[in-house]
Amino acid sequence: METSDKKPTETPAAESRFTVSPITLLADLWMGRLIRFGGLGVVLAVFGMLAFLVLQVFPLFVGARVEALPALTVPASAVAFGEDEYGELPYVVLADGTIHFQRGSDGAKVQEWSPALVGRTVTAVRSYPRAGLVFLGLSDGAVLEAKVSYRATFDAGGKRALQPIVTPLEPVQVGSPGLPCLGVWNAKGAQSRLLVVRQESAGRPKLSAVRITERKGLGGKARVTASAPFAVAPELSDLEQVLLPSTADSLLVVTGTGEVRAYSDDGVGMPLLQVFRPFADAADARISAAGLVFGHVSVVLVGQTGVHQVWSIYPQAQPDGRSLRRWGKIHDPEKLPGPAVGIFAAEGNKCYLVGAGGELQLRNMTTDTLRWQGPAPAGRVAQVAFAGNYDRFTALTVDGKLHRWKLEDHHPDSSWGAFFGKIWYEGATEPAYTWQSSSGSDEFEAKYSLVPLFYGTVKGTFYALLFALPIALTAAVYVSQFLRPEYRQIVKPVMEVMASLPSVVLGFLAGLWLAPLVDPHLVSLFCALGVLTPAALGAGFLWSALPQPWRRQVRPGMEFVWLLPFIALCCWLAWQAGPSIEAAFFTVKDTASGAPLADFREWWRQTTGMSYDSRNCLVVGFVMGFAVIPIIFTIAEDALSNVPQSLISGSLALGASRWQTVWSVVIPTAISGIVSAVMIGFGRAIGETMIVVMATGNTAVMEFNPFSGMRTLSANIAVELPEAAAGHTHFRALFLGACCLFLLTFVINTLAEVLRQRLRERYKVV
Repeated sequence: METSDKKPTETPAAESRFTVSPITLLADLWMGRLIRFGGLGVVLAVFGMLAFLVLQVFPLFVGARVEALPALTVPASAVAFGEDEYGELPYVVLADGTIHFQRGSDGAKVQEWSPALVGRTVTAVRSYPRAGLVFLGLSDGAVLEAKVSYRATFDAGGKRALQPIVTPLEPVQVGSPGLPCLGVWNAKGAQSRLLVVRQESAGRPKLSAVRITERKGLGGKARVTASAPFAVAPELSDLEQVLLPSTADSLLVVTGTGEVRAYSDDGVGMPLLQVFRPFADAADARISAAGLVFGHVSVVLVGQTGVHQVWSIYPQAQPDGRSLRRWGKIHDPEKLPGPAVGIFAAEGNKCYLVGAGGELQLRNMTTDTLRWQGPAPAGRVAQVAFAGNYDRFTALTVDGKLHRWKLEDHHPDSSWGAFFGKIWYEGATEPAYTWQSSSGSDEFEAKYSLVPLFYGTVKGTFYALLFALPIALTAAVYVSQFLRPEYRQIVKPVMEVMASLPSVVLGFLAGLWLAPLVDPHLVSLFCALGVLTPAALGAGFLWSALPQPWRRQVRPGMEFVWLLPFIALCCWLAWQAGPSIEAAFFTVKDTASGAPLADFREWWRQTTGMSYDSRNCLVVGFVMGFAVIPIIFTIAEDALSNVPQSLISGSLALGASRWQTVWSVVIPTAISGIVSAVMIGFGRAIGETMIVVMATGNTAVMEFNPFSGMRTLSANIAVELPEAAAGHTHFRALFLGACCLFLLTFVINTLAEVLRQRLRERYKVV
């Protein structure tokens, strides 16, 4: 039998086996384009959101825009003025008390009213434009009050017209009879109204005042009662200016020597409260102008050289240990170009107009910012009034002109300093970072410092990661490298399910269940947490000290059967020792009985002087950490599990132990994924909202105290944005917080990505 030496001929492969279908190529082409388009769309969406936030925030940092309107010519003897709500029918008060009404459109005279005076003349005039009040000081020391109001009428064509109405009241004797009034001031407080007049006797100034009380009876008819006149500041021999706050409970007098004397109402008279000299160190200590700003608890003072100061009344420590409300300097604005000719406050905010060196400056008292600057009118400014809605202001000059300006300043109290700097607010004892968007105890100005919100965000994130990182990362290392695969298939899905728990449920449990549970057992909890790490290390040491035959009885990856009961036993013993430790180290005296009381909460308050809240950042750290752990664990475990098995086998073959292999080979190889896990967990913690809202007091405080609450940027936006008026400063300040939070996470994630890439290049497998 012959065998053939010929080898079987191999059939060549058909080229069709290596030819890709046109449909597959087309699908691959379009899917690649779709992926690139989707990636570009994501980038554009991110920058679009940032652009939207910037557009909402930009108006906060735009200064005031002022446009001069045509001036009206008024009688040359005009000494005061007023106007209606929209400036359609302004009026001027002449030196003889005549009220002259003119149309705001063309200046045409509409009406004139003259007081009916018999044997008396007008010697002083003062008007309050926003209230529509005119006060005429008479030659016999009496004061005549006239109320100006407007009635709208409509003709047959529906055209609206204003009809001025002047309602005079009976003169009230305020000053000494026979002495003419040289000045008159009015203020309406909560209980009564105060009228003050200035006279002169024997070459010395004399201030007199009366209180006017108005009570309505059952029939609705008002009963007006005037007190007997009483003297104010009888010791004065020099007087330049009188400032009467709208609260009608105090009085400021500026003297010609640069001294400011404050008087306070005590129910009987107005005794001297305080004396201060703002420019005592200057070569010329005289005050060129002074004026109260809106709220009337702060006064702006300008010296003869243009030096500019703001004084306010706030609680101050006295030599006898008491804390009393006294005047003190709170701001040093920039120097003006010369002595001021007047300080004129706006209505409804802390802005004021000051004229100096031929210029007008619109400034904000609180933020110490210049909102607008422009040329002053040719004549000396006698009076300035702002519209009630802060959209225009009007000035009367002594040359018989009524100058008007249109004003657009939607956010007068906003500035970089207001959002990110320390501000000395009215009533505060020192500059501070404060967020107080609602009126609270201060009815005059809101406070929009974002620094406490940044602080609360960082504080909450710190405690959350302090709790989450050790647990999540060590669990990821153990599950991926030491736990048996059959148990790993159970643990990892459970952790992934934990990541899906709604944060509102976690916040609900933290606020209503965990906080009351932890509060009375705080020392026991600290003891259990403190012994956790030593117990784990001790368990490992004891395990390694056991004889080898004993350890071989436990399958590799099942060491937790010994570890968990030992740690649980140690934590239970530490928990049981908590009350004894509290009684030994955290004892205070009971204020009622004087007996020793073991109470860590009261010990913390008395020892540190800090507050203690049951809903504090530790509770937030526990619960927020519980929400962050699954995310960090899942991503880190994936990174550790994807380390090539060849590297692990090679390390073990060279004689390294399992732990040496994990520490020297596995973790460096997976470090980029671990960093990504940490940063994603950081982003989850920094943007958490509902847990912070429900598990803390949600107060914007700046305390490192772990037992106090905080307010984060995200929680602040969630709580206040639904109630903020669209376009208001509060509304845009919340968007500024959102923009800052966006940029903060963007910068941190960018830095983390750079770090991850460098670590990846350093430890990459070749």
